Amino acid sequence: MTQQLPPIYEEVTETNLELNTQHRRRRQRTRAKMPLLPSCCGLIVVASKQPVPLKGISVDVQVKGFVADVSATLKYKNEEEKAVEAIFVFPMDEDSAVYTFEATVEGKTIVADLQEKKEAHKTYDEAISRGQQAFLLEEDESSADIFTCNVGNLPPGQEAEVTIKYVRELPVEADGAVRFVLPAVLNPRYTPKDHDVSITATRPQLPIGDIPYTLSLSAHFQSAYGIAKIESNCDISPVQYINEDKTTAKVSLTEGHKFERDVELLAYYSEVNKPSVTVEAGLESSDAAKKPRSSTSVAYKLWTLVQQKFISKSHIRFESLMTESIAMLNFYPSFPAVQEQTNCGEFIFVVDRSGSMECAMNSGPNAPQRIQSAKETLVLLLKSLPLGCYFNIFGFGSHFESFFTESTEYTQQTMEKAVKQVNEMKANFGGTEILRPLKKIYDTAGRPDHPRQLFLFTDGEVGNTKEVIDEVQKNSNNHRCFTFGIGEGASTSLIKGMARAGNGTFEFITGKDRMQTKALRALKFSLQPTVKNVSLSWSLPSGIEAILLSKVPTSIFKGQKAIVYAQLKGKVETEAEGEVCLQYNFKDELLKNSICFALKVEKADRPTIHRLAAKSLISELESGKDSRSEEVKKRILETSLQSTVISSLTAFVAVNKDTKTLVEGPPLRRDIPAPSFALHSSMGIHHSPVAMACRSAPRQKLMGSPMAYKCAPKCRQGSPMVYKCESSMAHISDEFLMDACSAVIEKTPSFVSLISLQNADGSWNLNPAFSSMLGISEQDINNKNPDQKMDSSVWATVLAVIWLHTSCQDQREEWELLEGKAISWLKAKAGSSLDKFVTVGNELLKSSVDPKVFGL
Repeated sequence: MTQQLPPIYEEVTETNLELNTQHRRRRQRTRAKMPLLPSCCGLIVVASKQPVPLKGISVDVQVKGFVADVSATLKYKNEEEKAVEAIFVFPMDEDSAVYTFEATVEGKTIVADLQEKKEAHKTYDEAISRGQQAFLLEEDESSADIFTCNVGNLPPGQEAEVTIKYVRELPVEADGAVRFVLPAVLNPRYTPKDHDVSITATRPQLPIGDIPYTLSLSAHFQSAYGIAKIESNCDISPVQYINEDKTTAKVSLTEGHKFERDVELLAYYSEVNKPSVTVEAGLESSDAAKKPRSSTSVAYKLWTLVQQKFISKSHIRFESLMTESIAMLNFYPSFPAVQEQTNCGEFIFVVDRSGSMECAMNSGPNAPQRIQSAKETLVLLLKSLPLGCYFNIFGFGSHFESFFTESTEYTQQTMEKAVKQVNEMKANFGGTEILRPLKKIYDTAGRPDHPRQLFLFTDGEVGNTKEVIDEVQKNSNNHRCFTFGIGEGASTSLIKGMARAGNGTFEFITGKDRMQTKALRALKFSLQPTVKNVSLSWSLPSGIEAILLSKVPTSIFKGQKAIVYAQLKGKVETEAEGEVCLQYNFKDELLKNSICFALKVEKADRPTIHRLAAKSLISELESGKDSRSEEVKKRILETSLQSTVISSLTAFVAVNKDTKTLVEGPPLRRDIPAPSFALHSSMGIHHSPVAMACRSAPRQKLMGSPMAYKCAPKCRQGSPMVYKCESSMAHISDEFLMDACSAVIEKTPSFVSLISLQNADGSWNLNPAFSSMLGISEQDINNKNPDQKMDSSVWATVLAVIWLHTSCQDQREEWELLEGKAISWLKAKAGSSLDKFVTVGNELLKSSVDPKVFGL
């Protein structure tokens, strides 16, 4: 039976039938294949002086331990004379579990339904065609860390607010900081040839500092072990402690903050590396089984079939995820104190050399270029490799090349050749084609007894994320993958997805983080013997069963947290306790990490752990080998609808059925601009056509200028580009453009200069360059040599190690591995004389380094 529309809807629909049908078809075509980049890099919103509907964003963050519950409200106002459809494309960490989307219009709050994605699109489009207000929130099909929020049919002069709520786990940094990031920067993602252009390529970009909307943010932190301090990369209010024991604290951004960069909050707890189990009670079955709100949703259809007894509840596991208790297991695996690092391995470094790698690491003054930091990092990695291993370096962009035809043995000669080539590297390879070099590497056979370790450095701006992750997954049995996302805007889906698929670790280098520190930490992980036979065992009361919702980690590293979610089925008795044990083989030893926990818990105000578990399950299903099978899709859909956590197959949609004034005809589309580091306002030319061309043009000559423009986004290879900037650039010199588009490089740290002189075996030669680094003449160093018959390299190496400990203790994590090589070499060369060398070395350098550093 066809549903009859109210007369007023029939009249509007008939009057605008053709226009609305065209509009709906256009929207569907847009989703299927995004258009090419607009001229002038999307600055049409500003250039045409059209109002931007988004006026401000307010965010409330509630952090309990290592979990953040976030509520973000976007405030819109249509200041135009016609109705608009505001479209905001924004980044979000891929681990975020979005569970609520609601809109407030004229004092009325409309809570969105989570529907199957095609159904949600249909609901939204039909509402727009009828002239009603509608709201849509969905995850982008290409990547789980990109979201689109549509506010449709916003009448002239009207205000509206949309609120997005999500939860996510928070990582712990190496220095013990619990890190929360609210991402702002979403750089255009490069789209390989024959792929649909990424939605990020069509989103308007603005220079940092020119964003027309503001951000207000307040954050509350709770930790049972106390909060020592809270820091941020943005201006925040002084930390205010709520209670005397400092277990609760709050901070907020200073007023008028422009959402021009990622907001990072670092909370330092008194104790972080403590294993724990958090059990959250399930929802009451009567609440969980309530009839879904929307009669158009898939949940409603499943509910109807259950009520009519066409399908058994057990067959579709309807609401079971939310009604049973969920346990969140936080493990900090322990290892023996003394670990022997292997000298075996094939180390392959894959480095992004695309145009955007010439952009600055951060928005601060004198920030280094991304490519410069990557080059310095590669030198440190090369110096830290053990003798006896094999290595190779790949650079990639629109094409790729490797230093050697195949992985080569690490010797003094091959290291020197590689360091020379690294220092000559430039970000001049165009776009970002990660998949092709990966396939080349995987198609090349590995070396027996040398496990392959892959290190990938990229700013993460790719449009074929899922294909890349799938390729890593297919080859996960023959390598480990360590990934590094460089600069704000790097794809969390790509960086995390590749590391998880390749059983490695991931790092994000933002703000003033040093890439070198995080890369050397990963190298230490790769040199650890592989952990094997990881398993989980339970000791639970009779009648209680644990069902894993996430995989047991297959790779474990020292100092790294491992999180596992499990469903606890059965009736829990009062005062009941359970025990869970993570065990694994490390070398020839069986290690166990056991945690006891209480099973009886109070009902939580918000089912936070349930939502995180649902997100974990959805992510694993979506990234699994059978993710495209109908059975897996059905389970993804079920889990998403049960938990109201968004997935790639679902979307939130809300319709204001009480719209007072229906809109006639399609609304005007207004894309909300976003900040771009490549259009940094410090360039001083961001409003000029030069800046737009510099940002948008491929790496080629422009209007006769001989220079290759920098900081270019990655457009589809071979796509035609149209520029409508009419102003002449003849009066602007190449030098000015180079200054405008290039970052100012920081001075190389002195210890990096010293490390660049180290030999592959760990030793240093006594020469003019070395003595210049120490600030002592070569003659004076020679005169103080306590054993003139000994090779002078022994004396130089002792002095180098003492100097590092005296002058560069804060950077020890970066030179710790190469120090280990140096000391091993010294013990073999100096023998019993080493003690004498250390004593005289301390006297010469006026230091007091403990001889224990040298193993004495």
